[in-house]
Order: sequence, then structure tokens, then C-alpha cells
Amino acid sequence: MNHNQNKRQAVVIGAGPGGLAAGMLLAGQGYKVDIYEKQAVIGGRSARLELGDYRFDRGATFLMMPHLLEEMFQKVGRSLYDYVDMQQLDPLYSLHFGDTVFRPSSDEEKTAAEIARVFPGDEQNYRNFMRVESVKYQKVEPLLRRPFGKLSDYIKQDAIKALPYLHLQDTVYGRLSRYFQDERLRWGFTFQAKYLGMSAWDCPGTFTILSYIEHHFGLHHPKGGVNQIFQAMADVIREYGGTIHTSTAVQKIQVEQGRAQGLLLENGEEVKADHVVLNGDFAASMNKLFEPGVLKKYTPEKIKDMKYSCSGAMLYLGVNKKIDLAHHSVHFAADYRKNVDEMTMHKVLSEDPSIYVHNPSVLDPTLAPEGKSSLYVLMPTPNTTADIDWDGQRAEIRQRMMDRLEQIPELAGLSDYIEEEMFFTPLQWEQELDIYNGALFNLSHKLGQMMYLRPHNRFEEVEGVYLVGGGTHPGSGLPTIFESAKISVGLIQEDDAKKQTASPLFKKGKEAGQCT
Repeated sequence: MNHNQNKRQAVVIGAGPGGLAAGMLLAGQGYKVDIYEKQAVIGGRSARLELGDYRFDRGATFLMMPHLLEEMFQKVGRSLYDYVDMQQLDPLYSLHFGDTVFRPSSDEEKTAAEIARVFPGDEQNYRNFMRVESVKYQKVEPLLRRPFGKLSDYIKQDAIKALPYLHLQDTVYGRLSRYFQDERLRWGFTFQAKYLGMSAWDCPGTFTILSYIEHHFGLHHPKGGVNQIFQAMADVIREYGGTIHTSTAVQKIQVEQGRAQGLLLENGEEVKADHVVLNGDFAASMNKLFEPGVLKKYTPEKIKDMKYSCSGAMLYLGVNKKIDLAHHSVHFAADYRKNVDEMTMHKVLSEDPSIYVHNPSVLDPTLAPEGKSSLYVLMPTPNTTADIDWDGQRAEIRQRMMDRLEQIPELAGLSDYIEEEMFFTPLQWEQELDIYNGALFNLSHKLGQMMYLRPHNRFEEVEGVYLVGGGTHPGSGLPTIFESAKISVGLIQEDDAKKQTASPLFKKGKEAGQCT
């Protein structure tokens, strides 16, 4: 195993969170790993962004469950904390409903006291929520840690035990209405459905575990931003002899007789491989990376018919002053339900949008010069299937976001302090980062696109291809994307172990080359 020529070769398409996690696990377990990334930087839609002297996370800013990450690092003989300086957030975030501000914590007693102050009468309901959801989380969590590649996976013990807790016939909002009296408090526990790019009024009731996970395990900030996690993975990959090729696009996955043989790069180079790990955006990859006719299930027509998450318009602002807002703050529309319906059902831009502001400079001095702030603003929007002229209305949409921001007391007059700025639309997510429909959170998590009905980790159409990322099981959001990498790497190892035990038989046949 120590000699390079004896190592099994795994190629990874895309250095996003899932591709880097899979690459790290494979490299640390003796595989020869090459990762090919089209962009000049690693991290995919969650890369680091630099504007002048300001640093930003381009995508994910919420980091939960670092213990799952640490588990992965330990599998390859490393510790995440040797690479990343991690800080726990308290409070988790500030949620703004007009003039009412709610600041929950991962300390249950503190949150109960805060609810008694802001939403009196609901504090015991919160305790019930945490108690009941803790049981649900314990039942559902094992299903997120294993593949759903065949129908019989539903009749395994863990799935049968979890079924009554999945609340598949209910919605996230429906479940929360059973707990909380105050409508604003319900909103405060439903906005996490946005991580799946879905409306809480539509999203399967299973996903109340998202707010439970935040409230129970807390939220963390790595110094330098969430992108530092991906930098750490890249460092470990290189320590184990793996290579990350940035600015190197893949043109095609080469398939012969239903099995992936390797890659054709856009520079014309061919790369042979035993395994292909696909971390590109699922739908975009299906349309671009296979010769026409190879895929029978995920044809362009079928891809078009699948359901996709919402998108987001983004403002990254380098601001010449300190901003007195929490690290994470969510500013709800006066009629949040209407705002969500406009985005997901009617596919129009809301007059009164909700908005999320990330102000990490409040606790991390590395992201902006002294006395200044790096602000990241996300306005959830419809994806690019909406009839919106993102280029033509660019200035108007940016202005709408600025107007919304300046209504926040702490951000009044913000325009006068902007030194650096980048405005990024759903159309840019689609065109510049190859995200199908600009759907930031990938395939939606409706019932017909969950578990066995989601594209499989061991890709069902082409042998030797394994999917990681938000477009496969268990789904979108960083913790589940990391789980997808663990699941897919486990399947690769399982498949190799089978080949090893079967190798004498193989050697007689034409497939001997695949077993050495």
C-alpha cells in the first residue's frame, strides 16, 4: 500500500466541502487522490472571498456540530483543532421581528429565560420542544449516516424505529405550531428550513431537527471564517500526498460499458482512475459531464422536471466602521409567510423581504482592518426559473437590499461607509459557479427527493462513480454534506474489499486490470 503504483487511484471532481471531505478521507486511508477544481480557489460555493483588505465567506456561514468534523479528522489521524481556532457563539444569533429582538442560546436555561422575557408563556413549550426533539434526533440521526441505495434499506431496524418520528405527513411549520403559541417564536424555529431552500410550510416535518441541532449543539465560528475548515482539509490531503488541481476544469467522465474509466480534462489531458467522486452541482454535472445517451434516468428532461431549492442575492460589503449587530442576525419580514410564499410559490421578489446579516468582525479581527467590518448580506430569492431579469434589474435589486438594510437601526446610513462591495445574483451563481437554476441549496427535500428517492451515493447509473454534496443522500447543509462524503468513501472501501476477496476469479477475466 505504501508504493504509489500500488495505490488505488481516486479522482474527485470539485473541491467543494463534500469533495474535500471525501478527498481527505481517501488520502488518509491510503488512496492516491487527485482533486480537479474549475475555480481558482477551493471551497466551491463556500470558498473564501477577498475584496481589497476585507475577507468573507462566500457561502456557508453557520457551522454546527464540529464534533462530526472532528470525527472525520480523527479517522485520518488528525485533529481539526490543530488546524482551526474555533469559537462557540453565545447567543446563537439575534432574531429581529420589528422592534422585538430574540437572542437564544445553546444553554437551555438561558433560552427559557429569554423566551419568558420576550414571549412570556412559551418557555415551558420550548422545554417540551427540546425534550421531544431530542428523542426524534436520536431516532433519525442513524438514517443520515448510512446509504439509501436500495428499497430494502427502508426495512432495516433503524428505519422502522425512526418512522413514527419522521413526521412525513406534517410540515415543519405544522410541527412547530403544536409547540409554540407566539407566531414569531414559530418563525424563529422555522427559518432553518431555508438551509434546505424550502418553505417551512412545505418542508417535511422531519426537519424540525435542524433548529433542535442548533439549539442543542450550538453554533461555532472558525477564526478566519468557515472557509478555514476547507483549507484544513486541503492541508491534510496534501500531507497525505494528494493533489488539488485548481483552475482545472473537467470536460467529461469517461465511461465504457457502464463503468467510469477516468476523466477527460478541458485541457485535453486524460486521467485514469479506479473511482470517480463527483462533487459538482448534481444537475449541472448530469447535463455536462456525461456523453449523451450514457444516462438513462437523469436525462436533461428528467433533470429539468426535478424540484430545486430557492436561491439568494448576496451583498458582500467592506464597511469603514464597527457595526453593532450580532455575529448572525435574521431580520424577518412583517409578513414572513407571505415573503416565503412569494419566493417559493409565486417566484417573485418581495416588497418586504426577510434578510440575513453576517457580521463576523464583531468577534474576529482577521476579516477586516482595525475599526472596520466585513458584512455579508443574504436575501433569499426565487431561483432562476423565475421570470426575473437579474441583469436588467441588477441595480434596482441591489438598491432594494440596501433600503432593507438601512431600515435596521444599527445600519442606518450604511451606504456612506461602504469601501468595498460585490453584489452577486442567482444568475451569477448559475453562470459563474455552475449551479443549476442558481438553486443554492441544491435539489429540494420534498418527499419524492429524500433518502432512496434522492440520487444515490453509489451512483445508480454508472459503476465506479460516487456522489457527494447536497444533491445526494442525506442532503444539503454542511453537516449532511460531510456525512455524504463519509458514506460514499465507506462504499468505495466496501467495493474495493469485495474486489480484493474476488480478485483470483477476476484475474482470469478481462477485468483483471481493475483489481490490481
